[in-house]
Amino acid sequence: MTTTQLSADNRTANRTGLYLAVLQLVFTLGWTTYVIYLPKLAAEVGIAPSAVILILMLDQAIFTIADTAMGIAADKLTPYVGRLGLYVGFVTAISCAAFVALPFVAGAGAAAQGWFIALIVVWSVTSSALRAPPLTLLGKYRAKPQVPFLAALAMLGYGVAGAVSPYLGVVLREHDARLPFVISSVVLLLTALGLSRIEHAEARETSPPPAEPAKPLGLVPIAFIVAMVALALGYQLHFAMNSTPSYLRFAGPDELPWLMPVFWIGFNIAMFPASLVVKHRGGLIVMGAAGLLGAVAIAAAELAGSLNTLIVAQFLAGAAWGCMLMSAISAALAIGSTGAEGKVTGLVFSALALGTFARMAAVAGGLQKMPEYAPLLHWAPVACWSVAGAGLLVIAAARLQGDAHVRASAGG
Repeated sequence: MTTTQLSADNRTANRTGLYLAVLQLVFTLGWTTYVIYLPKLAAEVGIAPSAVILILMLDQAIFTIADTAMGIAADKLTPYVGRLGLYVGFVTAISCAAFVALPFVAGAGAAAQGWFIALIVVWSVTSSALRAPPLTLLGKYRAKPQVPFLAALAMLGYGVAGAVSPYLGVVLREHDARLPFVISSVVLLLTALGLSRIEHAEARETSPPPAEPAKPLGLVPIAFIVAMVALALGYQLHFAMNSTPSYLRFAGPDELPWLMPVFWIGFNIAMFPASLVVKHRGGLIVMGAAGLLGAVAIAAAELAGSLNTLIVAQFLAGAAWGCMLMSAISAALAIGSTGAEGKVTGLVFSALALGTFARMAAVAGGLQKMPEYAPLLHWAPVACWSVAGAGLLVIAAARLQGDAHVRASAGG
């Protein structure tokens, strides 16, 4: 391959990564917008405030199933030139239509309650097409050394959305829901359609290998997904449940929009240097090491005696989570490289949804208000990240030992 061809390939790869970053950014901001307005919209159709958490749990339960299903569908569609992009664009159009309709249907009052719930279900199912399927493009069409950097670029959108979400909540809370829902849907659809054009062009230039028959997951993928569930639960308990009370020990509520993004700043900064390590050492090793380091950071946050110490600990915890998530995408694409990239990547997102569901269930059950469960909620994230991190390092070491044995046998 000539230098000119390599340069063109790198430009195409970077463009793909940027589109994925924008897609994750817009989708995550759309989810944030939905969460901000859901209590108000639900009240308009006669749904009690106490039931809003149940709707959010329903969303996550649907994501848990649909993310894997969409990933499997992506694997089946990839061998057909350009079909994956068309599929993502079509399903995104349905998702955006359902999302836009939510505030308008809610305006019809209690008589529209059934339609309101139906639209939420349609949106939840179809929005899963925006997670695993686009990311499978990295495993299907990109050279393996490019994948970690592009995974970091894609997850940058997720991290930026996390950083700006507190400000979004302040800005949007008192505004009408219709305009934000329309704007986010239009931008999301245009981005998805742009990504489909890239996929169509790449599919014509570099045809992926024919799809292989589905195989049952082996021990390594299963252990990887179990560890991912533990890591996702640790993140949810630490950031979504414990971070705000931790900051309120040293700061006022009005300072939270400036403090909560510290976690995401660390997330966004750490992914790119970590992607270089993943490129040479593999995603499982980086995930495991980041899990252990993140557990130390969470423990430091719990024991912090000042705001400055807490800020540093939260920055490091966010950096660790960024390394874990970027490495998880890279590892999923590598583990599923025999034609199951979508399936394994879908399982990663299903694990994230399951972690969110568990956290919401804990909130719905009022565990955070029960003093006897306080130590469990505070230290469970440390246990989740440390156990999962150690387990991933053991798996990575076993795989390296196995590879070395194979090379030695081949050399003999």
